[in-house]
Amino acid sequence: MVEAAVDYLRDSADSCAKKRAERLYLDEYTRALKSLIMSEHLAETLGAQERYAYGDIRYRNHLEALRLAIYDDEKGRFLREAAETKIRAWQTMCSNQRGNL
Repeated sequence: MVEAAVDYLRDSADSCAKKRAERLYLDEYTRALKSLIMSEHLAETLGAQERYAYGDIRYRNHLEALRLAIYDDEKGRFLREAAETKIRAWQTMCSNQRGNL
């Protein structure tokens, strides 16, 4: 049980880091994409530029990609937390067994 949890933490580190990096990149890119789309409508008011940006298919597609990246990142985080909880529970059981000797 505990060996599998430790193995999971070790084996999933790279994958979880990549998922986290993707999420953070997409989150940062949101502002850049909005700015890019707004710059295509410079003749409009700032409010209109923003409206165009939020309604643009590129922005909506980006938000969908961001949603998926957040899901993947959070799923990995929850699975890693579960493995860490198993390890802590095992440590507590071992400590309790030593105390009963």
